[in-house]
Amino acid sequence: MQILKMLRSFRHAFAGIRFLMKENNAGFQVLVAIVVLSAGFYMKLSAIEWAIIITQIGLVLVVETLNTSIEKLCDFVSPEYHQLIGKVKDLSAAAVLIISIVAVIVGIIIFLPKLFSHL
Repeated sequence: MQILKMLRSFRHAFAGIRFLMKENNAGFQVLVAIVVLSAGFYMKLSAIEWAIIITQIGLVLVVETLNTSIEKLCDFVSPEYHQLIGKVKDLSAAAVLIISIVAVIVGIIIFLPKLFSHL
């Protein structure tokens, strides 16, 4: 019984991932992640660098997932424009922007020295 319940929760989670990938920003973020992972293989990242890069990719995708969830909930609760709902959606989008900027900075810290050493 417990295994069936767990398998059902995985099915719902994968359905959520499929829904997320239909969102424009999530698709772009996955594309950027593939480019970063490819660059990591090319530049032979250390285990710690891999852990940091993968964590950053995960954080961006998790925050994007939460942002999408908040936006969909806001649209359901208030289909017409409401100033407070607009602020909530702006804050949610700001969270994605902030973590994306942090991820870019971390990427620069890790990749820039390697890029200069390859020149």
